[in-house]
Amino acid sequence: MNPPHELYRATELPIFQNRMYPTEAAAKACETGDVVLVQNPDTGLVYNAAFEPERLVYDSDYQNEQGNSDAFRVHLDSVAGMIKRHLDGKSLIEVGCGKGAFLEQLADAGFPITGMDPAYEGVNPAIRKEYFTPQSNLTGDGIILRHVLEHIPDPVGFLRHLRDSNGGRGTIYIEVPCLDWIIQNQSWFDVFYEHVNYFRLSDFHRMFGSVHEARHSFGGQYLSIVADLATLRDPQRDEPLIEFPAAFTTGIRYHAQRLALRAADPTLRTAVWGGASKGVIFAIQMMRAGAGIHAVVDINPAKQGKFIAVTGLRVLSPEEALEVLPPDSDIIVMNPNYLEEIRKLTDHRFHYLTTDHHA
Repeated sequence: MNPPHELYRATELPIFQNRMYPTEAAAKACETGDVVLVQNPDTGLVYNAAFEPERLVYDSDYQNEQGNSDAFRVHLDSVAGMIKRHLDGKSLIEVGCGKGAFLEQLADAGFPITGMDPAYEGVNPAIRKEYFTPQSNLTGDGIILRHVLEHIPDPVGFLRHLRDSNGGRGTIYIEVPCLDWIIQNQSWFDVFYEHVNYFRLSDFHRMFGSVHEARHSFGGQYLSIVADLATLRDPQRDEPLIEFPAAFTTGIRYHAQRLALRAADPTLRTAVWGGASKGVIFAIQMMRAGAGIHAVVDINPAKQGKFIAVTGLRVLSPEEALEVLPPDSDIIVMNPNYLEEIRKLTDHRFHYLTTDHHA
């Protein structure tokens, strides 16, 4: 076996960027870990060689529900349509269903569906608060795996486990972040400890002998794949090794310098809009570069009033942001897919910036 090919390093990132904390002190004291992204030269798969899976235990403090946003609901409607094209009327299992919002959307559309997630907080009897194992005794015509595979060491082994537990059959829908998008957009704030794997569309064509549909989704940030589980195979690299651009992290210095210039005006404040993964990593790197972020804003009620990892910044609701942030304050919109929604929510009263350009 050839040695892994190193791509990128980042140190002392929170092991859970989506875990919320009750106090600033608890957030600042959170556990951290390093990221050493490497590519396996034989399989072509990319993973964090410094990842320690035993450190991650998911519970109800983990908050990653995005369905509060109209823009994200449009994406979920598109995903539901894709699943309907391939699995209409079939029984489904959603592994890692989170807080259950998408599962309930599929149930409302008429799918017989069961979910599993230890972080689930609700009372839906169709959702088990546990991990999927062979002892779960669940089988379905289709398996839904949204934003799960990037968290799993040995992703091919995990898919093999799902296939075998499901009687060696089934159609699977997989959704994961897109590594090509991260590289092309120099999106250093999309590299997390919690994500052990980083995928490209070509990875899934090498993993499955039969891919029914494969596309980029959510503005290119995600990959959406429908494949035949029975055709799962060990991938073999058939393209050149990946190289990250030398300028991948120059955005850290650029944003820190721009924020420092704005900070010269004491009447202004800077807030990050997005208290999830991107916003957490962005705020950490700005803090380490000496740039001031005063608050985080998020539409998710489960995050509001709590504190984000490492920086200990408090999460404001949009309504609270309108009350406490002076007009023309900087709002750094972590995901451009939400820019117009955020402008409307805040009556266009702030100075909006995306992570790549002035908005």
